[in-house]
Amino acid sequence: MLRNLPKLRNLSLLAACAVVLTACGGVEIKPTAPLPKPILQAMPAHVGLVIPGDMRDFTHSETRWGVDWTVSLGEGHKNLMLQVLKETFAEVREFRDIEEAKASPGLKAIFEPRIENYSFVTARETGGRYYAVTIRYRIELYSPEGEKVDSLTLTGYGNALAKGISSGKPLTEASRAAMRDAAAKFLVQFPEQSTGIRLAKNEALAPETHTAGVDVGGIETVPIEEEAVTVDAGSAVPGSAPSATPNESEPPAESAPAVPKAS
Repeated sequence: MLRNLPKLRNLSLLAACAVVLTACGGVEIKPTAPLPKPILQAMPAHVGLVIPGDMRDFTHSETRWGVDWTVSLGEGHKNLMLQVLKETFAEVREFRDIEEAKASPGLKAIFEPRIENYSFVTARETGGRYYAVTIRYRIELYSPEGEKVDSLTLTGYGNALAKGISSGKPLTEASRAAMRDAAAKFLVQFPEQSTGIRLAKNEALAPETHTAGVDVGGIETVPIEEEAVTVDAGSAVPGSAPSATPNESEPPAESAPAVPKAS
């Protein structure tokens, strides 16, 4: 009986969380993820950034276990995408749409990012251990004339330990970690793409720049169970997801988000 006490306590805590969430009417979060200053040399190209309306207003809503979950991702991602491109290129100009960007002189490329999918698992689904988030992105690349050149995909992963009866805070932290993971992957891997190589030479993109099958990161499902991966601040692990797998007797400190660093 004594052996089952920790498990009974966890189940009681999860039940209490469910009661609190139901009483509060759901969970609403607006995650933002300021990016630590990466150590890298910006490409000389001037590029345009178009954040479409559905991206600016992107909200994920669902009802699970009788709880309404609402995650507003638009504003946080607008700021994150702008920051990532500013760290990558000499100049970034923001436009309302592709037509407006086409009229701007001196651009070498136009970026149009979108969120394709946001998914998460709760502490209830991980046995009271942690929250995990996956965000899948697609970034459309256009020539200065507005012709589609390439379509890149990448996936960001993040998780956070479940603490207390709050569900909004760990889900926010997991979402931030996923956003930073995707940003780190882009900063590290984009220069290796055919389009990145051309922009590093300050050459304008054209339809023939496209290389079939180019992909920044893989499209995978939410990693529910993974071995712990240690990520030190100031380093990035391309293609991997930081994972915090708590020990039942002593929860570890939360791992730092992946941050790109020049080699």
